[in-house]
Amino acid sequence: MDGQNSKMGTEKIGSLMLRLSIPSIIAQIINVLYNIVDRIYVGHIKDVGPIALTGLGVSAPLILIISAFSMFVGGGGAPLAAIALGKNNKEEAEKILGTGLVILTAISIILTVLVFIFKEPLLYMFGASNSTYPYANIYTSIYLLGTIFVQIALGLNLFITCQGQTKIAMLSVLIGAVTNIILDPILIFGFNMGVMGAAIATVFSQALSAIFVVWFLISKKLIIRIKKEYLKIDLGIAKRTIALGVSPFAMQVTESAILIVFNNGLLKYGGDIYVGAMTIMQSVMQLLTIPVQGFTQGVQPIISFNFGAKKYDRMNKAIKLSLRVTLGTTLAYYALVFIFPQLFAGVFTSQAELTELVTKILPIFMGGMWLFGIQMSAQMFFVGTGQALKSLFIALLRKVFILIPLALYLPKHFGVMGIFYSEPIADIISATTSGILLYFSLKQINKMIKCKTGATSFGD
Repeated sequence: MDGQNSKMGTEKIGSLMLRLSIPSIIAQIINVLYNIVDRIYVGHIKDVGPIALTGLGVSAPLILIISAFSMFVGGGGAPLAAIALGKNNKEEAEKILGTGLVILTAISIILTVLVFIFKEPLLYMFGASNSTYPYANIYTSIYLLGTIFVQIALGLNLFITCQGQTKIAMLSVLIGAVTNIILDPILIFGFNMGVMGAAIATVFSQALSAIFVVWFLISKKLIIRIKKEYLKIDLGIAKRTIALGVSPFAMQVTESAILIVFNNGLLKYGGDIYVGAMTIMQSVMQLLTIPVQGFTQGVQPIISFNFGAKKYDRMNKAIKLSLRVTLGTTLAYYALVFIFPQLFAGVFTSQAELTELVTKILPIFMGGMWLFGIQMSAQMFFVGTGQALKSLFIALLRKVFILIPLALYLPKHFGVMGIFYSEPIADIISATTSGILLYFSLKQINKMIKCKTGATSFGD
C-alpha cells in the first residue's frame, strides 16, 4: 500500500486530521472567493453597484445548480474510491475515476445546451425583475461557456483529496482563485466591463483550475490516475456513484431552490433591496459554512479509509474530534456576526440603506448557525461511510422539509421578516435531528469496537 494511504490507518488522528484538513479548508475558502470577490467588486461599481449585485444574486441559484451536478461524481465517487483504497483495491478506484470523468463530460454538454435554451424564463423564475435581469443575463450567459471547466475542476478535485493529497487539491483551487482576484478589478474597472468582466474572469480562472486537475490526475504523482482503458461508463459503478452523490447534489440543488423561494418572496414582500440584502447575507453565511465544509472534506478520507479497512476505533475518534471542531467554529463565528453585523455588511456595499438593512437582519438570519457544525459533521460521516439514505435524509430535511415550507408560510403572517425567521428555525431543528442520528450511529460503532465484529456497514 502507498505510504500516503497507509498513514490514513496508522498516523495519530489529531495530527492526521490537521494535516489533511488545513489545505482543504484553505481550498474551500479560496473556492468561495470566486463568487464572493465578484460580489464585492460588483457591489462597489459606481451608480449601478447595488442593482448589479442583486442581479448576481438572482443568477446564484442557476450557478449553484450547475456546480451541484459535479457532486454526483465528486461527492459520490471520491468516497467510494477512498473506501476502495482502504481495501487496497487500486483498480476499482481507478475505474470509479474513469467512469466519473465520462459522466462529468456528458453532464457538461447537456447542461450547457439546456440552460442556454431556458435561461430567460429561469432567471425570471429565480427572482429577476426588469431592472436586474440584464445583469443576471450577462453574468449567466458567459458563465455557461465554462460549464465543462466547473464540472471538472469541482468534480475531479475531490479524487485528489480522497488520496490524502489535500495540498495539491488546495493548489488547484488557489490557481483559479488568485487569477480571478487579479482579473476582476482589471476587467470590471480597468476595462470598464462591469458584470461582464466579472463573469469572464471567473470562467478563465475555472479553466486554469480544470486544466491543472486533469494534468495532475494524468501524471504519475498519484495512486489512482485517469487511464484510457477506464474512460467508459461502468453501469454498476455509475449507479453506486450517483446513489451516494445524490446527497451532496441534493444539498446544493436544494440550496438553489431555497434561493429561488427567498428571492421571489423578498421581491414580492420587500423589493429589490431585500434581494440584495439576501445576496450579502448568503455570502456571509458562506464565509462560515465553506471553511467548515473544507474541514469535513479533509476529515472524510480518514473516515472512508478506516471504514474500508475496518478500523472502527480510528473512525470513531475522527468523528468525535470533528464534532468538537465544527461546533466550536460555528459558535465562534456566530458570536462575531452577532457583535459586528455592520462590519460584515460593509464588506459588500457602501450604500447606507442596504448596509443598515443587512446590519439589522443578519444576526436574526444567522441565529441558528451556531449549532450547524453538528449537521455538517453528521453529513460528512454518513457520506464517508457510504450510508446514502441517511445522508440524503439530512440533506433534504433542513431545506426541503423545513426551510422552504417555512419561507412560504411565515411571510403571510410576518411579512418580509417571515422569510428571515425561517432560516434559524430550520437550522436548529435540522441540526438537532442530525445530532440524534449521529449519536445512535456512534453507539453502534462502539458496539462494533467492543465486539470486534467484521461488519462493514451499518444504518441503511
